[in-house]
Parts: sequence; structure tokens; C-alpha cells
Amino acid sequence: MALALGLRQGESLGLRWQDVDLVDGFIVVRRNRLRPKWAHGCGGTCERKQAGRCPQRQALRPETAETKSEAGRRGIGLPDPLVKLLREHANEQHDEKSRAADLWVDTDYVFTTETGSVLHPRTDTKKWKQLLVRAAVPERRLHDARHTAATVLLLLGVTERAVMGVMGVMGWSNTAMAARYQHITSAVRQDVASRVGGLLWQTPDGPPTTT
Repeated sequence: MALALGLRQGESLGLRWQDVDLVDGFIVVRRNRLRPKWAHGCGGTCERKQAGRCPQRQALRPETAETKSEAGRRGIGLPDPLVKLLREHANEQHDEKSRAADLWVDTDYVFTTETGSVLHPRTDTKKWKQLLVRAAVPERRLHDARHTAATVLLLLGVTERAVMGVMGVMGWSNTAMAARYQHITSAVRQDVASRVGGLLWQTPDGPPTTT
């Protein structure tokens, strides 16, 4: 989701099935999943240093919040392979629900634990790092996948308006964000041009030729 659509982690984790249309192939980004923040609810009797481990913990912030800006609330078309993956994921989640039985919590979130509970951002990040190891890719932040998506879109020639608009893919609210990537795409294009030039015009025995 991050690589193909450029979703922020909170946007992916805040996605509900009601926001997903696998028939017409699109999603609507409406909310961000917030990192949990807890307070002790035991009056200090549990003797646990981290409030999140308190048996009577109390939430200090809501589970989700509306996206940062109007531009952040957007519809995004899904590539066909991603539609297929989401269908497979839905089937897997259905199987998990059957196995969990009475332990299942029906939250309607697309990405959950094996019992349907909200997925913690820390757990999601851990899974991302495990995936990088399996793919033999150097360690990168999950947010870097969003940067990759933005760069790819601009390299493919997708218009800036389509990338950043209210119904755009990245959900940027101003052109300054798109401008941050222009030097990257320019450098990549120049590198490609140099490689092509070296391949087509460099002769084995001498200087470049135009024949």
C-alpha cells in the first residue's frame, strides 16, 4: 500500500473495509490511525513502569483522527495486482476470524491482529523490517516507501495536479511538497539519458559517432 499508493502508515492502518471498493478498484482515505498513548488507571498499584502495560490502562487520545487536511481525504485508484492482493488478504482475514471465534473483535479495519484488534504502528513497523530482511533490501524506514511512490509517479510523467490534488494520490496540500521531488526525478532522468547515450553512441574503438 505504501509503495504502490504512497499511503502514510497511519492512513493504511486507519483504512476500513467500508473505504475499499474491490469491484471498481479504488479506496477512499478518510482517517489516520494514531499511535496509542496511555495513562495508568490503577493508581500506581500495578507497579509497571509503562502505562501501556497497566491492566487498567486508560487511553489519552482517540484511536483515529481525520486526515491532516482536506487534500489528505482523497480517493485513489487501485492497480489490478493490488486489488488481487487485497482480495487474498480479505480471505485470510475471514479465516482468522473463524479461528478466533469468540475472541474476534469486529473493528472493520483492513489491517488487524489475528483476533481483529487494531494493529499497533510499532507492530506494523516490525513486520516491515522483517520484510526488508526477507527481500534482502537494506534497512529503510516505512515512510521511505511513500517517498518512493512519489518519485515513481513523477518519473512516469503523472501530472503534478494528479499527484497532489484533493483527489490526488499523495494527498499533498501544496505544490512545495511536489517540488521537493523534482531534483530527484531530474537526476534520475539525466542518469538514464547518460546510460542510453553511452550505450548507443560509444564505439568500441574510438570516440562517440553520430552514424
